[in-house]
Amino acid sequence: MKLSDGVEQAIHCVAVLSGLSEGGVLSAAALAEFHGVSTSYLLKHMQALSGAGLVATIPGPKGGYRLARTPEEITLLDIVLAVEGPAPAFRCAEIRQRGPNPLPGRYFTKPCQINAAMLKAEKAYRAELAKVTIAAITAELYASDDGGIAARGCAFMDIHERKSAR
Repeated sequence: MKLSDGVEQAIHCVAVLSGLSEGGVLSAAALAEFHGVSTSYLLKHMQALSGAGLVATIPGPKGGYRLARTPEEITLLDIVLAVEGPAPAFRCAEIRQRGPNPLPGRYFTKPCQINAAMLKAEKAYRAELAKVTIAAITAELYASDDGGIAARGCAFMDIHERKSAR
């Protein structure tokens, strides 16, 4: 399974937003700069996160993005579903019923075994993503940080974090 680059960008942006101070926001341009990605591409994914209720969009010259829920309430599955949509990665098109000399419908009363196996794998994959919160990821990151990651983040926030009214 291949996820879009937007999933990685969205996860990292949510992780960065989890470090904002009370009332702080970051613009999409600042988030794009921090990650070295296209602002226009990132905006599409920020809109998806906003539509899913994971981030709040604050309008105006001091506006930007902040988390709409706590980092403990946002899972990797939430982010993947916001960016990629809820449809399963594998979609059975029932090709076993095509081709020359197709068999009658009575041979296809049970679900396709391939589809069943793929959906079972997807269920397990989603269950694992649902167990991982942004809070857990950032806690793990900072537990192994020698100070360099925190210093980079703090320096960036000092320059780019905007204060907006709650």
